[in-house]
Amino acid sequence: MTKTSLFSSESYVEFVHEEAQEMAHMGTSIALLLLMIFLSASISTAQNFKCNSTAKCRALVGYPSPNTTSIGNIQTLFNIKNLRTILAANDLPASTQKNYTIQAQQVVKIPIPCVCSNNTGVSNKMPVYNIKKDDGLWHIAVEVFRGLVTQDRLQAANNISNSNVIIEGQNLTIPLPCSCDSVNNQKVVHYAHVVAKGSTLESIAQQFGTDKDTLVQLNGIDDSKLLADSAIDVPLQACSSSIRPESLDSSLVVANGTSVFTANNCVKCKCGAANKFTLQCEPTNLKLPNNVTCPSMACDGSDSLTLGNTTTSGCSQTTCAYAGYASNQTIFTTLNTTSTCPAPAPNSNNASRIVLNSNFFIISIHLVLLYLYLCH
Repeated sequence: MTKTSLFSSESYVEFVHEEAQEMAHMGTSIALLLLMIFLSASISTAQNFKCNSTAKCRALVGYPSPNTTSIGNIQTLFNIKNLRTILAANDLPASTQKNYTIQAQQVVKIPIPCVCSNNTGVSNKMPVYNIKKDDGLWHIAVEVFRGLVTQDRLQAANNISNSNVIIEGQNLTIPLPCSCDSVNNQKVVHYAHVVAKGSTLESIAQQFGTDKDTLVQLNGIDDSKLLADSAIDVPLQACSSSIRPESLDSSLVVANGTSVFTANNCVKCKCGAANKFTLQCEPTNLKLPNNVTCPSMACDGSDSLTLGNTTTSGCSQTTCAYAGYASNQTIFTTLNTTSTCPAPAPNSNNASRIVLNSNFFIISIHLVLLYLYLCH
C-alpha cells in the first residue's frame, strides 16, 4: 500500500516547528537549510501548472468555501463580472440569485482566463484583491484563497520586496494556476483542484474521470508528495463541437458537467455524458442590456429546425448544432445526424452462417449415406 504524505496548513506549521526544534538540538545549520529547501520545493511544485501553449484559454479553479456564504460573495472575491458565468460553470439555473447559499467546504468552480508564459500558466491579471486591515500574504494565500496560490507566488507576482510589509487598501493581483495544453492529444479544460485531507492521486483521478498516470505526468508528483490544501492540475474531459475555425469563439472548450455562455450571451452550451460528450447548445432567451437583440438561430439546411432542436426519422436523429458566431451578429449553425438504432449483436451474422453451414453439412452426409445404401 502506498504511503501518502498529506499536510494541512495547520499541520504543516506544526511539522516545521517540530523539525526545527529537533534539528536545533542536533546543532546543525546545514540540516535546517536542507529542510527549508525541501519544504519550499514541495510547495512550489504543487503550484506551478505546466503550459507550453501560446494561445489563451478558459480554465477552472475549484474554490472550497472556508465558511457558509453566498454565491454573490464568491463572485465578488474572484471579480467575476456576470453572475451567470459562475452559475453556468456550476450547472446552476440562470434564475439563481446572488444570495444563493454556499455551505462551508462546498467547492465552487470558478472560470478564469488563462495565459501561458515561461512554460507556466497563470490567470490573466485576475482576480484582484484589496488588502484589508491586519491582512498578511500567508493569510491571503492560504485562508482567503484556500491554497489556490502560495505566499511566494503572491509576493513575486506583485513585486513585494518584504512579505511582512503590505499596505491596507493596496490591490494585489492573485496569480491562480492554470494551463491551456492538450493532454494525450485531446483538448481538455484544466482544473485547479485543492487537495482534501486523506486524498490519493488514484481517488482524485476516479473523482474527475482521468487516471493516476496522467496526474503524475501533469504535476510531477506521486502520492508521497501530495500536499493537502494545495492545488494540483486535473484535466477535465471536454465535449466535441461543430464550431468553425473562423468563429470568434473557435477556441471554446467546455468541460464535462459545466456550461458556458457565448455569442454575446445569446447562446448557452452544455457538456455532459448524457449527450455522449457532444456539445449541446441552445438560445438563452435572456433579457440583454441596452435592448440588444439576439440574431436568428434558424438552422442552415432546414426549414423547420432552430438551434438546439432535434428531429427523428426512423433510426436517424438530426440536431441543429451550434457552429460559432461572427462580428456582424451572425450565428452559425449546422445539421448533425446520428443513428439511434441499436447496434446488431456481435457476430450475429457469422453465427447464422455457422448454423446454416452446419445444417447443410449434416444433410449432405445423410444424402451420401442414402446413395451408398441404394447402390449397394
